[in-house]
Amino acid sequence: MASEKPHSGRLTHSSSSNDTSAHCHTQDILQGRNSTDGNGLKKLDSKLIDVKGSDDDPYKHLSTDEAAIIKRQLDIPEVSLTYLSLFRYATFNDKFFIVTAGLAAISAGAVLPLMTIVFGELAGIFQRFMLNTIEPNEFQHTLNKNVLYLVYMGIGEFVTVYYSTVAFIYTGEHISQKIREQYLGAILRQNIGFFDKLGAGEITTRITADTNSIQDGISEKIGITLTSLATFITAFVIGFIKSWKLTLILMSTIFAITLIMSSGSKFIVKFNKISLESYAQGGSIAEEVLSSIRNTTAFSTQDKLAKQYDTHLTIAEKWGFKQKAILGGMVGCMMCIVYLNYGLAFWQGSRFLVSGEADLSSILTVLMAVMVGSFSLGNVAPNAQAFSTGVAAAAKIYNTIDRTSPMDPSNEEGGKLESVQGHLEFRHIKHVYPSRPEVIVLKDLNLVVPAGKVTALVGASGSGKSTLVGLVERFYDPIGGDILLDGHNIKDLNLRWLRENVSLVQQEPVLFGTTIYENICHGLIGTRHENAPDEVKRELVVKACEMANADVFIRGLPEGYETNVGERGFLLSGGQKQRIAIARAMVSDPKILLLDEATSALDTTSEGVVQAALDAASQGRTTIVIAHRLSTIKTAHNIVVMTKGEIVEQGTHDELLEKKAAYYNLVEAQRIAAETADEERNEMEGEKLERIATEKGELLAHDPDGEKVTYKLEKTNSTKSKSSVALEARKGDQGHQYTLWELITMTAQFNKTEKGYMTIGLACSIVCGGGYPTQSVLFAKSLVALSLPPEQYGQLRKDANFWSGMYLLLAIIQFLAYCIQGYCFAYCSERLIHRVRDKAFRTMLRQEISWFDREENTAGALTTFLSTETTHLSGMSGATLGTIFNVLTTLISSIIVSCAIGWKLALVCIATIPILLACGFFRFWMLVQFQKRSKAAYEKSASYACEATAAIRTVASLTRENDVWQQYHKELEIQGKKSLVSIVQSSILYAMSQSLLFLCIALGFWYGGTLMKAHEYDMLKFFMVFMAIIFGAQSAGTIFSFAPDMGKAKQAAEELKSLFDRKPEIDSWSSEGEMLPETEGHIEFRDVHFRYPTRPNQPVLRGLDLTVKPGQYVALCGPSGCGKSTTIALVERFYNPLSGGVFIDGKEISTLNINDYRKHIALVSQEPTLYQGTIKENILLGANRAEVGDEEVIKACIDANIYDFIRSLPDGFDTVCGSKGTLLSGGQKQRIAIARALIRNPRILLLDEATSALDSESEKVVQAALDAAAKGRTTIAVAHRLSTIQKADVIYVFDAGRVVEAGNHSELLAKKGKYYELVNLQSLEKNH
Repeated sequence: MASEKPHSGRLTHSSSSNDTSAHCHTQDILQGRNSTDGNGLKKLDSKLIDVKGSDDDPYKHLSTDEAAIIKRQLDIPEVSLTYLSLFRYATFNDKFFIVTAGLAAISAGAVLPLMTIVFGELAGIFQRFMLNTIEPNEFQHTLNKNVLYLVYMGIGEFVTVYYSTVAFIYTGEHISQKIREQYLGAILRQNIGFFDKLGAGEITTRITADTNSIQDGISEKIGITLTSLATFITAFVIGFIKSWKLTLILMSTIFAITLIMSSGSKFIVKFNKISLESYAQGGSIAEEVLSSIRNTTAFSTQDKLAKQYDTHLTIAEKWGFKQKAILGGMVGCMMCIVYLNYGLAFWQGSRFLVSGEADLSSILTVLMAVMVGSFSLGNVAPNAQAFSTGVAAAAKIYNTIDRTSPMDPSNEEGGKLESVQGHLEFRHIKHVYPSRPEVIVLKDLNLVVPAGKVTALVGASGSGKSTLVGLVERFYDPIGGDILLDGHNIKDLNLRWLRENVSLVQQEPVLFGTTIYENICHGLIGTRHENAPDEVKRELVVKACEMANADVFIRGLPEGYETNVGERGFLLSGGQKQRIAIARAMVSDPKILLLDEATSALDTTSEGVVQAALDAASQGRTTIVIAHRLSTIKTAHNIVVMTKGEIVEQGTHDELLEKKAAYYNLVEAQRIAAETADEERNEMEGEKLERIATEKGELLAHDPDGEKVTYKLEKTNSTKSKSSVALEARKGDQGHQYTLWELITMTAQFNKTEKGYMTIGLACSIVCGGGYPTQSVLFAKSLVALSLPPEQYGQLRKDANFWSGMYLLLAIIQFLAYCIQGYCFAYCSERLIHRVRDKAFRTMLRQEISWFDREENTAGALTTFLSTETTHLSGMSGATLGTIFNVLTTLISSIIVSCAIGWKLALVCIATIPILLACGFFRFWMLVQFQKRSKAAYEKSASYACEATAAIRTVASLTRENDVWQQYHKELEIQGKKSLVSIVQSSILYAMSQSLLFLCIALGFWYGGTLMKAHEYDMLKFFMVFMAIIFGAQSAGTIFSFAPDMGKAKQAAEELKSLFDRKPEIDSWSSEGEMLPETEGHIEFRDVHFRYPTRPNQPVLRGLDLTVKPGQYVALCGPSGCGKSTTIALVERFYNPLSGGVFIDGKEISTLNINDYRKHIALVSQEPTLYQGTIKENILLGANRAEVGDEEVIKACIDANIYDFIRSLPDGFDTVCGSKGTLLSGGQKQRIAIARALIRNPRILLLDEATSALDSESEKVVQAALDAAAKGRTTIAVAHRLSTIQKADVIYVFDAGRVVEAGNHSELLAKKGKYYELVNLQSLEKNH
């Protein structure tokens, strides 16, 4: 059916401007006109979207030529890539840098294993000196020579690491910048059909995440990988030269490490994925709930929804714990292998020594080389993954870059006409949207649009009106027929030229995040004025604004034309944006003007102003207007009525009314039953936009948008109103500074029950920290044992066996300690995250509505807060404390041991501790920083590119492609220069962290050797002190770099604490206040003044007095921003009035218990909110008591006119609604929302524009349900369509926050006041 929702791709059109996807009503207005009896009502709007099986061929009903036209608009070539294709855009310079940096990285990798030779040599001469086989002078000479080698190595390492890091990061950025530019250029060339297949977020992901992955794969990771491989190869070459037997035996380490790494990480990845998935489900529940917080609060469903969220958290906790526990086990295994390796080397080495197959220095060199080599291999695997991710990401990007667009605006081919008359002709057009080929949108359509005349298109949504507009702009190619402009087929004309001569104003205008002046100048692109001097442009812009009725309000803004409109223009109201969009369309003086529902998003008052602008604009141009409100097109030269892609009738307004056919029915459908002879109507569609800007202060008749400014300017010297006095008395949220201790105790509170686990974990951390100092003692003892002269070989074997056994013992103890610690901390931190998330979510739901109105508390921001800040907090929990204990134990015990044994050398070595700690820490930390920096660097330019691609239709119709690309290119250039400076600086730190270690070792050996020469130290003393401090400190630094980020943890803790400590002004958890067992439903507003807390300068209600008697049906109407919805919000007590009071049955509502009070009320809002789950679960959310029988549910559904529809579904009440109810149409969702309201059996029913988002068909069904629901209850309804409230007992007409008229429909019409004016503004009387 033409009006079903798309299944295959999300249309990126604005909400209802794409007819075919707009509403899911099933019978067309024009045919279903007579089916409004009771039976018909049930049939209408009762179709679930059927998602077709993927095996169906969607093109089977089209001929091969037609299918080819569609496929051409969608096909994306598959590109096969190798790793080298990532360098497709590298320049000669880039390639030169890459090759030289590669060589530097390889040299850097070879240095570390060479150090092991020097280490072995030095140990060898120490042994010879102890055994007196070497002269003191020769000893000093060899010592100095080897120490100098270490110094040179340090310098070499610094230079090579620095050069390779800088060069790789620079070329990586440079190449990925080229890829980003190519990709954006390619995206801007594509035809619109290509975007219908992509989700809105997909391009964003490509431009941000995917280009980052490519950059990641071609930057410093290449250098690190080459370095690691070079280290690995050099180390084993050295090992095999020194003692091939021992090297082969010790190679078992590699297999052990690889085995543990691969098997462990497989589980970790698997568990992590499950944990993330279950949290993602919880996150989407949280997002749904927070984005519909008014609904949640109105029905007091906070607790039910929080429990749902908690079930997902429990699953996530279980898998998260498994993942972290395995990680702990892996670390334990690694430590165990290291110590076992030492033991094995000394045990086997001692045998080779005795048999004369190896000497002490080669045993040491082999031991160190194998250790260095094995661990360097660990660096290759994670980087290899970055390379494959880069290639995968590039495949998606390159296939867009390589795609040739069937409608390429940058292509110079095609004719350009000398002059344009603007005569359009559609011949036998057959059209299908590429994203939904099964739906034929236009069938054999013929239409002539005469030059210089206004042609209006009307019809139900889904009849193909917007499609015609899209075809004129050549967003799509029709699969049959031709469109002629002045007799030329538009396919033969140059696409860019065509779009420059056509201006389009859409239903939801898109402005770009720059000044008003710049926005309007976009309309001049491609005209002869594009590069005109500034004053000429400014003149044109002002003229266009005057025509569009926008000049006055723009000049009223503080910065006039230089006012920045904010991203997507969100700082302006709907009417203001729309008029700027019209000015932008007018500024180029186009021959053809397309208006796609250009006023539907405005309220009556703004609409009048904008409509006047459009009428002026269309003078003397070919204009095609699409309107849902028939009042806006009465004056058109030709009105074309469409249904299901065909033209039913055409003629002028009067001719069509005479015919009493389809057009007449459309008019009737929306008519207001006025006693006057005029036939009046109003169908206000698409109020969504205006809802954002609803309470924008009072509306002035002459210009509905000038009020913001004029109001502020006039306020300077007036006396204070009641609300401003009340506001001054109130205090804002005071930011509180918390001490670190407060934050730690708060975090500890969440882990109170796990005290036992914590203690065990911390005790084990201390044991882990003792590993290195113990190791240094064992190492020194083993060396001394191996240094015995040949005549003591029996003793040597005995000692070596004993110390190797001690290594075995140490390995087992360390393994157990790390495993237990990992297990305990994993348990504690997952419990912590679970509890914090649960509490944070509940605390959010407890806040009053005004808290959610703040900019920083959008649903998206809060959902992100729940997922990220809570995980960051675990950085303050046990694991971090464990790390600190571990590091401190290592350092303190090393210092104590070494000072006790030899204080002179100890003090010299201790001096290097800060450097060693820093080296260990920065070595890993800098790598993380490099990655973060490259991510953050491109955020700004990426958001610019995303803004442009999200508004691709606007960019295309303004032919802004080149302009957008140039701007993006500029931003990237600036960014590239900035980041080069930061790379050059930050790489110094990284290179130092790799090279300073050599200098510290050199210092230790040199001073230790000097002390030995003076016979102050022997070999045991030297090695115990040296190993304990130098290697202990370095390992401590490394461990520290793996600790969770403390800074983030502190910040997260502060934010969470201030959330937990916040006392909401209207607390939905509060048990205070009087209970209301029964209520009659008598509501009264007494002199209520109110302003929204987020906009304290704009009065919304100014002394509102209003009475609703029990059982009355009261309607509120008036222009947008006059305080209607605010009144409903105050009855629900979402906000407290600044002064005055709201009374129910004579009691002020702030004195009542809030949850008990809300039990008596039910709210049906403009956009019905359904949650994931079945229809029945959704209806039961409305219930305000625990036990609800099935018959009650059924009764509520019958009353809401939805029972028959639910019964017709295969799963009945157990049908799943989908996220936010996406599987149901608007009318169906709205009726389920009504059933949910009715199951409460409320005394008071509040309807806030409950039908405004529906088309006429669905509206009728829902309206019937609402009328039935209102019987016997006090009902307050806000409506924009006056036809929906004419039966009300009392109608209150609002203006500027006060009631200006009250009475029933006929009384108010007789008064000929404000209500009469509203009705007339929207009337559709015959033109006389």
